[in-house]
Amino acid sequence: MPPTKKKPQVTAAPARRSELLGTAAEVFAEQGYNATTVRKIADHAGMLAGSLYYHFDSKESMLEEILRTFLDELWDGYDAVLDAGLGPRETLQALVTESFREIDRHRPAVAIYQKESKQLVAQERFAFLAESQRRFEKAWLSTLERGVAERAFRADLDVRLTYRFVRDTVWVAASWYRPGGQHSPEEIARQYLSMVLDGIAVRE
Repeated sequence: MPPTKKKPQVTAAPARRSELLGTAAEVFAEQGYNATTVRKIADHAGMLAGSLYYHFDSKESMLEEILRTFLDELWDGYDAVLDAGLGPRETLQALVTESFREIDRHRPAVAIYQKESKQLVAQERFAFLAESQRRFEKAWLSTLERGVAERAFRADLDVRLTYRFVRDTVWVAASWYRPGGQHSPEEIARQYLSMVLDGIAVRE
């Protein structure tokens, strides 16, 4: 009979599990999901590939947990902003700031999401990515539309084009941002917003 694959130990120490997921995220982000094997992750973690199966049953499980953790934290922050009753300008500022904070906390996961999500959404276990994308677009578009309606943003603003510009220019920061650098995520957000808002806000 073929050997039975060892099942993951659900009682694995949370700190060790988190450490292994952090290592896996770095390898996925650097080498790409398809090119990454369990052996490569184990090598970077300083353990045997078989030992990794005591914590996770597959690299798919690791990737799913990495992305779910990132998106759960992102939406905790976004929902707090959206439920705060702020004006559209303040909501936009808070969403941008929260985005840079998530890049600081989960830079490898953001990089994975950007590179791999279009391919992954076709798989049933990653269907949650498409739902998150729909929520993301709705949150940003509704904020911009409200800003135009309340005359906080210019009346001639192309809302969808602005959304795409803001989305892409914020999240591409994951390709160059490094935690612990010269600027905090809040400072980067402030500098970014000073450029964007001068372009879309109503001039008094």
